[in-house]
Amino acid sequence: MTTTINLPKIMQIGAGAINALPATLENLGCQYPCIITDATMVTLGYTDKITNLLKAQNIDYGLFSETRAEPSEDSILPAVDLVRQGKYDCLLALGGGSAIDTAKAIALLASHGGTMRDYKMPRLVNMRSLPVIAIPTTAGTGSEATQATIITDASTDEKMLCMGPGLMPMAAIVDYELTLSLPMRIAADTGIDALTHAIEAYVSRKANLFSDQQAIAAMKLIGQNLLRTCQDATDLAAREAVMLGATLAGVAFSNASVALVHGMSRPLGVHFHVPHGLSNAMLLPTVTEYSISSSPTRYAQCAMYMGLVDDIADKHQAHKALLSQLRLINTTLKVPTLAEFGVQKDTFYNTLALMAEQALASGSPNNNPRLASKDEIITLYKTAWESE
Repeated sequence: MTTTINLPKIMQIGAGAINALPATLENLGCQYPCIITDATMVTLGYTDKITNLLKAQNIDYGLFSETRAEPSEDSILPAVDLVRQGKYDCLLALGGGSAIDTAKAIALLASHGGTMRDYKMPRLVNMRSLPVIAIPTTAGTGSEATQATIITDASTDEKMLCMGPGLMPMAAIVDYELTLSLPMRIAADTGIDALTHAIEAYVSRKANLFSDQQAIAAMKLIGQNLLRTCQDATDLAAREAVMLGATLAGVAFSNASVALVHGMSRPLGVHFHVPHGLSNAMLLPTVTEYSISSSPTRYAQCAMYMGLVDDIADKHQAHKALLSQLRLINTTLKVPTLAEFGVQKDTFYNTLALMAEQALASGSPNNNPRLASKDEIITLYKTAWESE
């Protein structure tokens, strides 16, 4: 059995990596980039960092700064038109996972036309599009190293998952110094998102020897540093560890797939506008407890790699340690309950059947160690609510 591994062609990693942007463009043969970002990046001065580097090298550029936290196809079409008309030769995706996902989708539609629904799973996106250089400013989604994008169909409220090697960024610039101004809430949510990627990639039915190594490294880096980096913004070593861990977790799940947590998480974002990392955090302890019995060794190893136990001789103890830590992370980082987030219980319960159907339709639950039926997913949603 062989495994096909897809990675960015170039990865610049470490403090000050952003300064390698002009050289990266030259290495890719790109001369006319369009920056894809959001208004917050402009306000915080991150966009200026990019434009100053480009101006210093006399590189002309374009700018689209209206990406949304939960990108829909409608929201990206103006950028698609801009990129087509401007005849740019690459896109610079600056921001969190939403900005990078948006840039991937813009590159796809600008290059090949059609609608995002034309490219949703199970179709694999194999054709090469405009090169995307991903510059993450959060340590979480790992989108800079994944062959996936998620775009919402606003007419149906469906989060469409598109995957394939054609969606892999051509380059990734992973500079943890770009995360230093992150508010604690965003650092926490994106960090838990990255931890979820690592755990789900490791227990996924599509896990392989390569993805395992990335997931293990990610669990070690994130599991032992997430609380530190969220509680002390000056702990640069912890911040660097979580940033690298997030990228490695992205590599892991891009080559092994996510599972039930993500399948259930996406509908929460669609129907109740819960940010992706936050919805993962809300579900991770409940889904992990449900799934442990179908992969006891792997989940015990997760506890060991996160530094919670020394070995897995006592798997039951390792499982207890893992679940306790996941709950402690949520408590310490003040992950709100669904009710605290503002979700009305009656509305939530009335939407359960639809959310379960959408979770299954995403395909991600099929990678889970324990396969869940629609009724079981409904029960898990209820458990996540009632355990609050």
